[in-house]
Amino acid sequence: MGSKTARGLNPFRGERAAQLVPQARLAGPMPWVIAIMITLTVIAAAGGLALNNVASNARSELAGGVTVQIVDASSAERNRQALAAEMALAARPEVATIRRVPDEELDALLEPWLGVGADNEAVPVPALIDVRLRDDASERTLNTLRGILAIEAPAARLDAQSSWLGPVFSAIASLQWLSAALVILLGLTSAAAVWLAARSALGTNQDTIEIVHLLGGTDTQIARIFERSIGFDATLGGAVGLALGLAAVLVLGQQFDELGSGMMAGGALRWYDWILIALIPLIGVALAMLTARMTVIAALRRML
Repeated sequence: MGSKTARGLNPFRGERAAQLVPQARLAGPMPWVIAIMITLTVIAAAGGLALNNVASNARSELAGGVTVQIVDASSAERNRQALAAEMALAARPEVATIRRVPDEELDALLEPWLGVGADNEAVPVPALIDVRLRDDASERTLNTLRGILAIEAPAARLDAQSSWLGPVFSAIASLQWLSAALVILLGLTSAAAVWLAARSALGTNQDTIEIVHLLGGTDTQIARIFERSIGFDATLGGAVGLALGLAAVLVLGQQFDELGSGMMAGGALRWYDWILIALIPLIGVALAMLTARMTVIAALRRML
């Protein structure tokens, strides 16, 4: 009978319990603080995911790419060695496709520096051959091709395309780590803000909480009041922060699209990236509620 009465008539359940601690609500600036944190987290996470896509796409495209340069001052000798290099490479089973870059494309690339109608004899431009291998450009394969070219085209220089972007990949990796660090720091900052707000609300309601304890209220019941309150505030702030963050990401995405860079185009977010971004406010709400609960319970145990 006593157990049934304690469960059925307990005045510290549901709305009645919340009314006993009327200032448990962590209102005020808290929803906006959480909104700002979620906004920054969404932007940082989207940036990290986009950089990961850029690096992945670039590596996959360049993994089997090789560039052959024929460097010779004489255009006739340059063309002869380029043809010999093409024939030698086409006979190799490791090679999938070969493409001689037309002189018109090279002139267009060099036009901003050399001007229109530059004299190729005065400024020799290497002949370029774009080679795609069937597999990744391993060092063993490259050495084999270099040995063949040394005989057929002594002026040829062969390089793996991925090696050119090695410093770029290193910089992208550093930015990815920075993005991850920012997400973690923003999460810790949000938890610290909730901790301070919960402590402030506990101090404001300390007398009422002591009376509730004397009347039979438990630490868990009181903590649940604060947990629901911060859950409401965090949900509101998370929704606003997600909307602001997505707006910022879309605007930045349009700006990068206008650059017309092939590498930047590979950084478009995929459908699963958007799902991960959508989970950020949910994780933020869960973190805020857990922080509030742990803070309140720890403080209540020290209070009495």
